[in-house]
Amino acid sequence: MLQDIRDNATGWISKTIIGVIIVLFALTGFEAIFQSASTSNLAAKVNGEEISRNELQQAMDRQRRQMAQQYGDQIDIANIDDKIIRQAALETLIAQRLLAQATANAGFAVSQEIVNAHIIATPNFQIDGKYNQDLYIQLVSQAGYTPAQYQKLLASDLVESQLKAAISGATFITDAQIKTLLRLNEQTRDFAFAIVPQVKTVTVTEAEIADYYQANTSDFMSPEQAVVEYVQLNKSQFANTVKVTDEQLQAQYAKEIANLAEQRRAAHILIEVNDTVDDATAKAKALDLEKRIAAGEDFTALAKANSDDLGSSLEGGDLGYAGPGVYDAAFEKALFALKEGEVSKPVRGDYGWHIIKLTDISTPEVPSFESLKAKMTAEVSAQQVEQKFVEQSKLLAEKAYESSGDLQQLAQELELTVEVSEPVSRQGLVEGVFANKKVQQAVFSEEVLENGMNSDLIELDPETVLVLRVKQHIQSKQLELAEVAENIKQKLMFEKGTEQAKEQGAKLITQLKEGQAADLSWTEKPAAGRGESSVDPKVVQALFRMPKPIEGKASYHGLSLANGDFAIIRLSKVNESDTELSAEELSMARKILGSRAAETAFTTYLEQLRADAKIEIFDEDDA
Repeated sequence: MLQDIRDNATGWISKTIIGVIIVLFALTGFEAIFQSASTSNLAAKVNGEEISRNELQQAMDRQRRQMAQQYGDQIDIANIDDKIIRQAALETLIAQRLLAQATANAGFAVSQEIVNAHIIATPNFQIDGKYNQDLYIQLVSQAGYTPAQYQKLLASDLVESQLKAAISGATFITDAQIKTLLRLNEQTRDFAFAIVPQVKTVTVTEAEIADYYQANTSDFMSPEQAVVEYVQLNKSQFANTVKVTDEQLQAQYAKEIANLAEQRRAAHILIEVNDTVDDATAKAKALDLEKRIAAGEDFTALAKANSDDLGSSLEGGDLGYAGPGVYDAAFEKALFALKEGEVSKPVRGDYGWHIIKLTDISTPEVPSFESLKAKMTAEVSAQQVEQKFVEQSKLLAEKAYESSGDLQQLAQELELTVEVSEPVSRQGLVEGVFANKKVQQAVFSEEVLENGMNSDLIELDPETVLVLRVKQHIQSKQLELAEVAENIKQKLMFEKGTEQAKEQGAKLITQLKEGQAADLSWTEKPAAGRGESSVDPKVVQALFRMPKPIEGKASYHGLSLANGDFAIIRLSKVNESDTELSAEELSMARKILGSRAAETAFTTYLEQLRADAKIEIFDEDDA
């Protein structure tokens, strides 16, 4: 297809494209076109500072990873709408920009030394209580950052902490306020409630049903649906199709014992190449250190004084034991070429120039073939199953593309079964394949729904893939009155019954306030607290909003409940707590409530920053 386009570049295609461009220039002008191009990669601007779409995508990816780590199997991240994740990630980036701008304007800053100290002291970056550079890089990468990005983020967090501390310092809560809050929290109320049941004997006429239908026709549409054909490929299908040979086990054994190769203990001095130190300067410093070591200066002392590796420099450059495959290629080659006690010439690695010293060699005990046979058999079998699954998944994707609009032939060739769904709507089914967000999006995509194409390969989980097509598209249509009349009738009966109960309840409250008797069955609840669980929460909320009753005279309030009943509340007495706080309890309460007040103040501050800022958000369609 691409060659066809090239072949016709001087024909009608090129003429058409040129014609369109000319018309576009004529209608919009060069400025509009280039202005559009200039914002095509922007997600937002915050007071003129840009947030790129690439930055937003990285933030979305990090958010998905964090949610996956936080919730595990509790939530299928794939089912969360991308728009929700995009909005949350964008709001986070905007808040970060606003805070960075505010702290910079206020003169807050942290040094690189403080950032480094925090990294070294972070327990997650330590092994046996000691900072480990490789673990740091690995975990930072897994979180979606480069080391430089992570250090910048950490610096921003530390500056933000300074801002929060400043706001917290300006936020205070008095002992009198604390006592008042605690007194209100511990306050109890003597009350009773009675229920006026929803009226069931109400009449709804056909005319009322028809009027409601005519006024709300948009509410009575059948959902757009699709009947879907699909084929699935699961890794378990290949479990019984693989066979492990002795040759494969021997090869796996060779790999196993290769991984148990000698361990070498290294120390190094790293001269980092970064934004402030170029390669030539770093190399020159490394060469100077090499000469000093050769002249007899102590390697450990020089490492402590000069190495840019935050963790190992504190230990005189010691990196501990490691086997092949741990360090970058140049570092490893130099290390394994040394004899014990030797020091290398400067070696250029991924992060700068290294001077490496081999301090010890450890040779591990090699296990026997038989002791590893069962483990190796399972591993080789799993590898073969994985390979077959990947190959068949690729083949399935290719066949689906080639035979677009048809799954029968594809299924026959790959020995798969075509399954047919019940009609599914855009909301999908509660369970099963169509509860997956990616499947729902594929079914109702233009290519599949409108153009009749087979879908791309959809990964349901790491062990299952699927291809689908729409067999039947059922358009949304207006439901006839007869189809929904009963539902409308029940809705109107509920609303009428609820309203009549409310009217009856209001009359009874009037009688009670005037001192007249009312035929009600009261449920007494003495000394009820804010956490009262035996009563409808709406009743408890209403109860604690009621003013104190006048001495010797109850106060009344009423409200409709979710089930259509009407509740009447009779408040008899408010019981204040007379408990005196100890100095320790008061101090603890001051910390907790003060922290909450500071958080509220910080949130208010951030909201004000956003209100005062000029923020431009570019829709995805603007690209």
